[in-house]
Amino acid sequence: MSRLTQLTAETASEEQRELLEGTLKQLGKIPNLYAAMANGPAALRGYLALRGALVGGSFGNREREQLALFIAQRNNCTYCVSAHTMRGGKVGLTQDELLATRRGTDADPRMDQVLRLTASMMDTGGRVTDEEIEAAHRAGVTDAEISEIVAHIALNVLSNYFNHVAQPDLDFPRWTPNTSASRP
Repeated sequence: MSRLTQLTAETASEEQRELLEGTLKQLGKIPNLYAAMANGPAALRGYLALRGALVGGSFGNREREQLALFIAQRNNCTYCVSAHTMRGGKVGLTQDELLATRRGTDADPRMDQVLRLTASMMDTGGRVTDEEIEAAHRAGVTDAEISEIVAHIALNVLSNYFNHVAQPDLDFPRWTPNTSASRP
């Protein structure tokens, strides 16, 4: 059971209801994460603004799902691992690719470097080395993508940590983060 109220159109204030209706239009449903985050309209508004900005960024749907899944795995967030495993399948990732993503690897050298750099940023609080940036550039990762990796980390840490606090009811098929799926 969720620790925070999962708001509905009937229980939400006008501002909360507008945010939930916008979410419904954007996603076609209101995930319980959003229904709980709506308790703090500023939090949901900020989350949706950053999410919306990144949808228009350098990474496509598949890559955004890989980043979200990998970050959720690293943060041990069952809700987000479950959500992004399902969504990853919907954007064409196979079960093997989903598992590889959770481990922080990819057959494509560019995406592999994106995941490696993401892991290093998370491990070091963003204090990556010149060599890591150079390796990413050699693999074809652009400066715009490096900038957006930081934003994807911020977005997904926000949702991962919120889920740890709120513990919304899981409304996706359950996938549990498995430490053996993490990249060493």
